[in-house]
Amino acid sequence: MIKISEIASVELIPTQQKAFWLEFSKLSHLCGPVAGVDEVGRGCLFGPVVAAAVILPKEALPALIAAEIKDSKKLPSSRRSKIAQHICAIAVDWKIGFASVAEIDRINILQATLLAMKRAVLKLKVQPTLCLVDGNQSIRDLYLPQQTIVKGDERSLSIAAASIVAKVWRDNLLVRLASRYPMYDLERNKGYGSQKHLLALQKYGPSPLHRRSFRPCQIKGS
Repeated sequence: MIKISEIASVELIPTQQKAFWLEFSKLSHLCGPVAGVDEVGRGCLFGPVVAAAVILPKEALPALIAAEIKDSKKLPSSRRSKIAQHICAIAVDWKIGFASVAEIDRINILQATLLAMKRAVLKLKVQPTLCLVDGNQSIRDLYLPQQTIVKGDERSLSIAAASIVAKVWRDNLLVRLASRYPMYDLERNKGYGSQKHLLALQKYGPSPLHRRSFRPCQIKGS
């Protein structure tokens, strides 16, 4: 496993590239395709946890930095959607994986998150020589080299791209599901525990797509 200490010094990288210095280190010269892997929806009360795996072409990295790509949560929704479309259009490969509510309740949210990440990676048609995984937990039973990166969406352009793609894909799913469960205000809260969502849980109880293993969903409707 390649360690951060083995990667070229951040001081050798141009100032405008330091935010995502991993892609401009000797890492990119030592490896073939590098996949960024990130998830979204881990803290939600409703719906699946979703992961994306994204392989970016090296020649596109400066342009993506110029577009101020960053952690998906720090981007306005409209800008995030446009950047996600651009990423998907130029990516060498990208795929979505998810773990269902039933799987989350059965194996717990951490294991379900890692399962969603594994599914995203295994769907890639281009096999990466290294996976950069956001967080501090390796993907179990993934027989590919991987490196965990804490706050990876702040240190790796590929992970930030995966974060954006996963966020937009899941948000679009929640908007579609909102029409089926209008009482929970899903179109606005995207499954997170907003005040209106929590009040709806108390009044109506959980839907079939709520995570029953999460404490706010362990209530009965009136």
